[in-house]
Amino acid sequence: MNDDLLQIEKLNVEYITDDAIVYALNDFSLNVKRGEKIGLVGETGAGKTTLALSILRLLPKKIGKITSGSIKYESEELLDKPESYMLGLRGRRISMIFQDPMTSLNPVKTVGDQVLEVLNLHFPDLSKEEKNAKVDEIFRLVGIPAERKVEYPHQFSGGMKQRIVIAMALIAEPELLLADEPTTALDVTIQAQILELMKELKEKYNSAVILITHDLGVVAEFCDSVAVVYGGRVVEIGKVEEIFGNSHNHPYTKGLINCIPDLTSTAPRLHPIAGRMGDPRIKVQGCCFADRCPNATEKCKTTPPPMVYEGEHGILCHLYSKEGA
Repeated sequence: MNDDLLQIEKLNVEYITDDAIVYALNDFSLNVKRGEKIGLVGETGAGKTTLALSILRLLPKKIGKITSGSIKYESEELLDKPESYMLGLRGRRISMIFQDPMTSLNPVKTVGDQVLEVLNLHFPDLSKEEKNAKVDEIFRLVGIPAERKVEYPHQFSGGMKQRIVIAMALIAEPELLLADEPTTALDVTIQAQILELMKELKEKYNSAVILITHDLGVVAEFCDSVAVVYGGRVVEIGKVEEIFGNSHNHPYTKGLINCIPDLTSTAPRLHPIAGRMGDPRIKVQGCCFADRCPNATEKCKTTPPPMVYEGEHGILCHLYSKEGA
């Protein structure tokens, strides 16, 4: 059996508006192995959520468009599949935890009925008793008393709502879980509880996880691997220990790490990355980070850099190519 669960090759996604074309993903490539926990890290607007929506083919109609590339799930090309196939895939084999549980839950339906919808759609042959038993079980697994399934979303706290959203995503035991900043709106204590819960459920169901976040601490705590995303591209990828414990990093990754407060440092200020992310309406000819990079040369501005690998650790940078070495 092929160890790769998801293979994304040179994916290009555009948002076509009345004013301009936004180049959201540019030659984006990523492989996810079975059971792997991989973090996507980057600034707001880097293209992380666009990637998740592209995998599920949920880009906004008439605006979002996959112009080229490939998304293969278990060696099957998803971009060629009809919508009927995708309906059977979403929520069953690939599930998504959306960023804001407030907008992910229907306010006029009980939380139990909303979790039950997944079973009604994907497991119609189960009896009513079997479905209710599975709902009760998943509620217990996420730490919510099963008797509370008759309540409505407004009767739960933010952390409890997020647990319900996780229950909806995992009740069908998917092979791949897309988690779009699942802890962003939560306080630190609840954030730790949610991450621990996701770890336990991941081990129980052996699901692969793509965790989308801008928090490097969350990635270090939860993930096996990390892909650093900038300007719609993967600029660095590798195991967590290779990214955070290595002196060889992409200049953007170094900038992100330098932005993390260090309690042992006596420096009066942090060292933020100079400038701001480039305009996504302009297609970059060379390196997407060249305008902000302290090591940029003329070649960086005109020639796309290669992805240079050392083992499984890859860096998209001229500095690490044979010519730059």
